[in-house]
Amino acid sequence: MADSLLQDVLTLARQAPSGANLQPGSLISVVGEARQRLTADLTEGWRSGAQEPEDYSYFPTPLPMSLRRRQVAAAKALYGSIGIAQEDRAGRDLQFEQNFRFFDAPVALIATINGDFGSGGYMDFGMTLYGLMLAAQSHGLATCAIGAMASYPGLIRRNLGLDENSKIVCGIALGYADADAAVNQTVTERCALEQYFRVIE
Repeated sequence: MADSLLQDVLTLARQAPSGANLQPGSLISVVGEARQRLTADLTEGWRSGAQEPEDYSYFPTPLPMSLRRRQVAAAKALYGSIGIAQEDRAGRDLQFEQNFRFFDAPVALIATINGDFGSGGYMDFGMTLYGLMLAAQSHGLATCAIGAMASYPGLIRRNLGLDENSKIVCGIALGYADADAAVNQTVTERCALEQYFRVIE
């Protein structure tokens, strides 16, 4: 992928709304030997069952059953689309491992945010990441946000030479989608409007 195309997408992404125009968050493109080292170490960490404290909490603790049902339904849709049975733990693990290879996409991005930002910074940076996804789509590209990267923040910081205040938000795989791939036919159910919208008079 041409550097100019990636730069166009990233420039458009930064047009996302930002409170007080603080524009939090950074994106790092990991290429060449650095990408090979990072993916090898991430894969080794995953296979060994190594665990690290994450930089931020994503899932509520405990996870309410209503959200657990959504999580399970999404997993069934994904693994079902590629013929991996629920009881096939090895198959599921092998598929999940692709997160740590950025799904072999031509562009591998790591999204970070300065640890001094509060929750509002994550909200603003989330809009930038969605802006990136929309900008990529408008250029004929596709993306996949990789939350699994947030499970290995220390490992990623060590690999990329980042300081402790660089908090790992997620990874992004960027490239050209294979429209015929079964996994790309996965459709997850969305909440009904009445579940998240109401009018108060």
